[in-house]
Amino acid sequence: MVDALRLKIKTLPFGTHTVECHLDESFFNSEEQTEVRRADVDVNLEVTRKSENTFHLEIACNGTVTTACDRCLDDLDLPVDVNYSLNVEQMGNELDDSNDELLIVPADWRELDAAPLVRDTVLLALPMTHCHENEEDCNPDMLNALDSHRVESVPDSDDMTQSETNGTDPRWEALKKLKEQ
Repeated sequence: MVDALRLKIKTLPFGTHTVECHLDESFFNSEEQTEVRRADVDVNLEVTRKSENTFHLEIACNGTVTTACDRCLDDLDLPVDVNYSLNVEQMGNELDDSNDELLIVPADWRELDAAPLVRDTVLLALPMTHCHENEEDCNPDMLNALDSHRVESVPDSDDMTQSETNGTDPRWEALKKLKEQ
């Protein structure tokens, strides 16, 4: 955990305050295992205390995250350049994070741990599929192994046996015979 991301919101003076920190893979994998193998991400967090119970967070993350290529499983460096804004209000007794633009925290909280917000900001900025842009950049040995398991053609209806067209798998015939005995 990065201690700089623990914001002491009860004692934070009015105005804007900046927190800067550097994140590596241990930050992303400390709470739960993620797909991050390596990370080199700089974070700039601006916290503005607007009133006694109202804050505004501006999160800016820049750097690189290394994960596995979905195609060849080799390392894939993904650029990270993301900004996220969030308003925080202290009120009531329960945490309410149901709104993407407003986080409601209990009034008695003395600290706000911004680490989960930063972690989610970076991870959600990564693309859904992680593949090298060009297939030529993938590990050729892995691509050859995948090609060796590729099915070249799917049998058409003329190639199917009578039992397959009836919906019965021929591998079950032996079990049916055992059941009838």
